[in-house]
Amino acid sequence: MTDTINHHYWQGTFIADEEAARRLAGLPAAVGAALAAPLDTETVLAACDALSRALRDPGHPVRQRLAPHLPATVTGPGEGPGEGPGDGTGGAAGAADPGELLAELADFLSRSALTRKLRRELGGTAPQRLNRPDAKETVYEAWAPVGLVAHIAPGNAATVAPLSLIEGLLAGNVNVLKTSSSDTLLAQHLLAELAAQDPTGALAERIIVLRFPSSRQEWLRLMCAPADAVAVWGGEAAVEGVAAHVPAGCRLVEWGHKISFAYLTRDAWADEATLDALARDVCLFEQQACSSPQVVYLDTDGADTDVLHAFAERLAAALAVQPAPAGPDLDPAEYAELTTTEHLARLEEHLGLTRVLAAPDGTWRVMADTRPALTASPLHRSVWVKPLPRKDLMATLRPMRRYLQTAGIAGSPTDTAELAGLVLAAGATRVTPVGAMTAGYAGEPHDGVYALQRYSRRVAVQADERFTATACLDDLARPAVFPPPSGPLLDKAAVQYLNRGVDRGDAELYFRSGGSTGTPALSLFTYEDYDTQMHAAARGLLAAGYDPARDRTANLFYCGGMYGGFISFFSILERLGGVQMPMAAGSDHRATAEMIVAYEVDTLFGMPSYLWQLLHEEAGLLRSYGGLRKIYYGGEHFTEEQRRTLTETFGIEVVHSVTYGSTDLGPLGYQCTHSTGSVHHLHADLHTLEIVDADEDRPVAPGETGRLVFTTRARRGQHLDRYVIGDLGRALPGRCPCGSHAPRFELLGRLGEVMRVATYFLNYRRFVAIAGERLEYGGELQAVLTAGAAREALTLRMESAHAPDPDRSREAFLAAYPELRSAVTENLLDFTVEVVDGARLARTAASGKLLAVVDRRR
Repeated sequence: MTDTINHHYWQGTFIADEEAARRLAGLPAAVGAALAAPLDTETVLAACDALSRALRDPGHPVRQRLAPHLPATVTGPGEGPGEGPGDGTGGAAGAADPGELLAELADFLSRSALTRKLRRELGGTAPQRLNRPDAKETVYEAWAPVGLVAHIAPGNAATVAPLSLIEGLLAGNVNVLKTSSSDTLLAQHLLAELAAQDPTGALAERIIVLRFPSSRQEWLRLMCAPADAVAVWGGEAAVEGVAAHVPAGCRLVEWGHKISFAYLTRDAWADEATLDALARDVCLFEQQACSSPQVVYLDTDGADTDVLHAFAERLAAALAVQPAPAGPDLDPAEYAELTTTEHLARLEEHLGLTRVLAAPDGTWRVMADTRPALTASPLHRSVWVKPLPRKDLMATLRPMRRYLQTAGIAGSPTDTAELAGLVLAAGATRVTPVGAMTAGYAGEPHDGVYALQRYSRRVAVQADERFTATACLDDLARPAVFPPPSGPLLDKAAVQYLNRGVDRGDAELYFRSGGSTGTPALSLFTYEDYDTQMHAAARGLLAAGYDPARDRTANLFYCGGMYGGFISFFSILERLGGVQMPMAAGSDHRATAEMIVAYEVDTLFGMPSYLWQLLHEEAGLLRSYGGLRKIYYGGEHFTEEQRRTLTETFGIEVVHSVTYGSTDLGPLGYQCTHSTGSVHHLHADLHTLEIVDADEDRPVAPGETGRLVFTTRARRGQHLDRYVIGDLGRALPGRCPCGSHAPRFELLGRLGEVMRVATYFLNYRRFVAIAGERLEYGGELQAVLTAGAAREALTLRMESAHAPDPDRSREAFLAAYPELRSAVTENLLDFTVEVVDGARLARTAASGKLLAVVDRRR
């Protein structure tokens, strides 16, 4: 009779046996269709983190829907820390009750845990993107999915199945999972809940979960036939049974049973605390974890039986005071193995080879054996005690290298270092202190390998000189797609408030803003987040035409006071491998110019205002040198007139933004070689961009000017969602001539540069544009607002080295700016133009950035 219960989950739908059999026949076509569109890692991270939060909430409907499928007990073969998919944490497999199981699942699925795993195993949080590992070469590398991964999960291991599949998703694969017919439907429903967290539907397309017995060989064959990798959990018999169905060229990933042991030096075995810790390792998870000790080795030879027996008695006493086992009774096979092993050991007592100490109720047993050969334990608090002098360790253990996993070592630091080297050489893959054998950490290798690498391929694309300015090949192929942002808009004050709640562990790097828009603000980063952002900014520089193989760069950004400018660009150049002279901005312009000439600098990084001063004050030396070719600027903008001066007077061939960003969000945009003025591409692998109305919290129409709102995606330490950064801009339509799909936007000033004066709104950028167009003025311009006795006053300050006559300038501004002219004509505003030395212009103390608007009315 056909089973009509829908206990299979297939790409978003629960189905019964008959439909599952029909779809299995078409599995290759379903896989091909799903792989046609790549899976962004962020899609997986966002869905997993959303499910993690739901699992942490006791009243969440997700927990209520999963409750009927939670196993009554969650211990079993292959479970416990050290046995979970791909790392030593076990991914919740060793939880003692359903509540703990859900809590540990939530930990495994959290963004922080998974991003750490991705960084450790695949080198970053977007491993699928074809980036240049060496910026000096047009060679692109990435981790690509193998394609289809078939996961054969063990029975009675509640979380191994779903977490193994999630690892396959992190690597970008389509996944088909077999669960045991004796298991609950937890895997199916947990993965269905995960797919429900993804509005794009991409995860559902990559998840297939089938529940059937291993005796149904035809289904197993259909699962494995189109697979590119088959991951099987279990002992040798299970692996052999699956291997028969694995096609040639398919990667077989074995997560088999392993044996772990403790090794104690003479000083350690005499220590009572060490003995208690060892007993806890034995009893935790009833030795069901592969990392649980089955054998205890003493650093002595077999002739010293008194030492061996004395230690066995002390270990037996330590086991006797451990809490009683809480799991179910042994099944007949387990009981038979246990009693047979104990009886044989007792028989060998008559030969002087063994000594057995056991609990009267059979809950534990210690079997001392004078022979050092590694022997598997029947588990359930059964442990061998054997002699093994360290000089014989390699010869004794290496023949069993395929089965070795964890070695818990107790000894002095010197002994631990020496013994760790020996046991690893013999074949062990983990070394821990005694007392922590079943513990692990996020991202720990599993059985000597990283699971995500086993489910991935390392791929490369070699390109020619046409790709010199292409940092990431994916940008030419498709746009980055993130889930749409949600939640309230945040201003700088809100972000500063959120900083107070940042976990100290996520506050590793502190920066303060330059203070150009007010009081300097604190920004916090993890080093991982900082590294991600510096790599992104480095890719942006390549797009802007920076050549790390040839350019010789003077880093002239400001340094000190926790300001991040100089440090960040030092880091960016370091990641590019570019030649760098880390000079920093200094007041001795002559010394700076002399170093530029002495070290054959051809590229300058710095603030426009500082570079402008340097070039004009040392024009004679720098023009006679004639070696400057490129300027990459940040923090401010060069006007069109200033750009013309840089080209015609100083011979600068390239003038581009080094990056557009902020201290708290990091790099936000970059210029390509086709970008002009203040046009930038979005760092779409880091952020999403919205443009909302200047006065209302609603999106503007395409092409209209509004407030720029950024949501950052690649941050572990902070969640900065819908941050109103204070800049104005507009989105540009169409694809850039450079070929990149990354969205483009044009910066149109800051909210603070729009001045409400005498009932009118006056824009600082408008004054800059008039100065360049009407007066051919290329110097710096500063607006100063004051409150007079009768009316407000606006003073425009212009540099004396470049400014035309102030009266002529005043007339030009009044003629070209109708609102300004009306305010003055109506006697609502006093307007003057003042010519001053550039050194008198107000600047921020930290960054040296020009203060565009100085409001002294308050």
